[in-house]
Amino acid sequence: MIIQSPVSDPLSDILSLAGLRAACSVRLQAGGKWALRFRPIELKFNVVRRGECWLCLPDQPPRRLQAGDCFVVSRTPFVLASAPELEAVNASEVFGPSGASASFGVGDEVELLGGSVSLVSPGASDLLALLPPAIVIRAESGGASSFAWLLDELDREWQSALAGAYTMCNDLLRLIFVHALRHHISTADVADLAWLAGLREPAVANVMRAIHNAPDKSWKLAEMADIAGLSRSSFAALFKARVGQPPVEYATRWRMRVAAARLAAGTGSVATVAASLGYLSDAAFGVAFRRVHGKSPGQYRREVLQAERRD
Repeated sequence: MIIQSPVSDPLSDILSLAGLRAACSVRLQAGGKWALRFRPIELKFNVVRRGECWLCLPDQPPRRLQAGDCFVVSRTPFVLASAPELEAVNASEVFGPSGASASFGVGDEVELLGGSVSLVSPGASDLLALLPPAIVIRAESGGASSFAWLLDELDREWQSALAGAYTMCNDLLRLIFVHALRHHISTADVADLAWLAGLREPAVANVMRAIHNAPDKSWKLAEMADIAGLSRSSFAALFKARVGQPPVEYATRWRMRVAAARLAAGTGSVATVAASLGYLSDAAFGVAFRRVHGKSPGQYRREVLQAERRD
């Protein structure tokens, strides 16, 4: 049997650097007139299992949610309510210390299931910056049923206290997040996708995969244009239009993000990390790293280790 290494996938690469950690799984039943305000830690996933309600975010029109609809909110306070004009109560006052489940209002005609996730690595902020404040996946879309099933499994694992349950929760949240990102990539306007828009353009996506597959390579514009099957000028214009950065800059920034992840892992010296990424001198590596991250590789590693000790 021949086992081949999978082709590099830029989205999977970014997710592997972000790090996902389960924060909680919650269930809400509500009825009558009600409104609750939530403040997500990082990301909050939800599915409306029964009934309907409104999702309200700052500076956005309210969105009506029905049974089967799913949504993801990123670092943005939001309100769930029976009507958008109602005054909201802080959800923390309703869920109490355990935070696992709550009932609010009169009756239980509405039920929601949710899970929260924190992104624990230094590269997490770059990933969150790609997301809109909220992604709504309607019940009639192809991805909603898988999303809802995963949240059901998350709830069962979180409540089970079985061996390996926390690891299962982390893996389920990773799958939920991937489903949400795929939906966003396939349905959003290109202008709203930042560099994710490159994954919808075959010529650009091919080059992105090549860059991610060889972070130790000092990429040249001509090499990337050949992979795309375009002239250098046409490729450079297309790549920047879709990704928001010139192709050589994107390759350099990815190289430095990989460098940051390896430094944070603490498994090798700065010189070892530099050599693993194709740098012939520590000085050249340091200049490139400082230009992207604003600090030297050694300082970056020290700050990450200090933060881990504090946590």
